[in-house]
Amino acid sequence: MSQKGKRKDEPYASDGDSDGQAPPKKAPRQDSDDSDDIVACELSKNRRVTVRNWNGKVVVDIREFYVKDGKTLPGKKGIALPMDQWNKLVKYMPEIDKALADT
Repeated sequence: MSQKGKRKDEPYASDGDSDGQAPPKKAPRQDSDDSDDIVACELSKNRRVTVRNWNGKVVVDIREFYVKDGKTLPGKKGIALPMDQWNKLVKYMPEIDKALADT
């Protein structure tokens, strides 16, 4: 006869920590400090290009924003390009412009 679930009498099958305490709770997410963000341009009402420092690296962030409780906040839709990828995109801009002109 097969047992479903974990066996409680085996030490490696326990749920959580071995001392019986619950795992620590995540710290609440704090609003990011946008004071060092440079808004390069606003593409539309809800879409911006910013240059910012993220995890110690400078990125070019192209992102949609939304308004919640009177505050403008960054949304999930967007891309943050590190400088090497941004420079590669800029390098290929003439080819991209040519492809757009050909369509």
